[in-house]
Amino acid sequence: MTDPIVSPADPSLADQPHAIVERDGVRYALLGTAHVSKASVDAVHAAIAGGTYDTIAVELDPQRLAALSDPEALAKLDLVKVLREGKTALFAANLGLAAYQRRLAEQLGIEPGAELKAAVNDAKARDLTVHLIDRDVGLTFKRASQRLGWWGRAKIFGGLITSLFGDEEVGHDEIEKLKQGDMLESSFGEFAKDSPALYDTVIAERDRYMAARLRESATAASGARNVLAVVGAGHLQGLARHLRDDQVAPQSIRHELESVKEKSSFPWFTVFLSVFVLGGFAWGFYRGGFEVGAELMLYWVLMTGTLGAIGCAAAGGHPLSILAAFIASPVTPLHPALASGTISAIVEAWVRKPTYADFMALRDDVGSVRGWYRNRVARVLLNFFLTSLGTAIGVWMGGAKLLAKLLA
Repeated sequence: MTDPIVSPADPSLADQPHAIVERDGVRYALLGTAHVSKASVDAVHAAIAGGTYDTIAVELDPQRLAALSDPEALAKLDLVKVLREGKTALFAANLGLAAYQRRLAEQLGIEPGAELKAAVNDAKARDLTVHLIDRDVGLTFKRASQRLGWWGRAKIFGGLITSLFGDEEVGHDEIEKLKQGDMLESSFGEFAKDSPALYDTVIAERDRYMAARLRESATAASGARNVLAVVGAGHLQGLARHLRDDQVAPQSIRHELESVKEKSSFPWFTVFLSVFVLGGFAWGFYRGGFEVGAELMLYWVLMTGTLGAIGCAAAGGHPLSILAAFIASPVTPLHPALASGTISAIVEAWVRKPTYADFMALRDDVGSVRGWYRNRVARVLLNFFLTSLGTAIGVWMGGAKLLAKLLA
């Protein structure tokens, strides 16, 4: 293998943040851009128009490219499938990111990531090979979530959800930071600065991942010899370093950074809670007879069912959704597949099927409280979260009642 070297600056990129790395017979020109800068869009146009590159790589994954390229991508989403597959929280997090980007677009007059979209479009127009080198945003969220712990996950998810409701202007300091940083990092706000685990997952891991993807895609079979990689300025130094120095096979690096720890196959918490609840009922019947046992069961059903139903009603749920929440809430702790929030949200989506217009207006509607209740997609999400919250409160209160009876 030829030792990787850094070559002299590329004249066509002289006025822009960039790095040139030559390795294994391939020349990589790394163009650092600001995701909210018209100057970066112009720089991309000029670089590709120069005609010296045979391959264009961009800091995107297929999901983010679809969101940039197809305004109707949301309208093609199967919302019920999202609910059934347990991806509701990820969908909401993506909405939070989209809402943040929308605020930037309205304030600055340019779509965040416009330079990445321009790179793809210009490359296709010139019939150049295009490589999407960024890691799937869902994998990044999952790996960050696993490293943060439950409190960290709560803070980061709370920040993303808060951005759904916010309509205030993005501060000057935040914009300046974004010009030198990364869209995902900026979306997490102040929490990213205080969390080394989050920074490592969102920035450092992706530097290494994109370097591996560049090496992997620029094989002899691909014919790539002169590659332009368009990436956020915050990735420029780390990407160049990994592209220059990493010796591990790129396939191995990609496999490592795409892996997500499997959850324990045995549902310890569910089993513990089921034993506690059912054991409490049995103990009530044994110690106090039918009257005490029946009282505990009735209290549990009414407490969890009523609070779950109240949460659904607070979300503006249909009467059938509220009924589904009441029925599912008492058994939610006993079986994960019967989660009250999921069941009531599926019923809501079935009874009040979201329309094409709801999906198209979603990014704008989630910017206000009224919009959440007006838009059927947003109301399904609200149903899921508020029903789940009501049920969780009911479980704690019902569990406290059981524990008090058992200790009496």
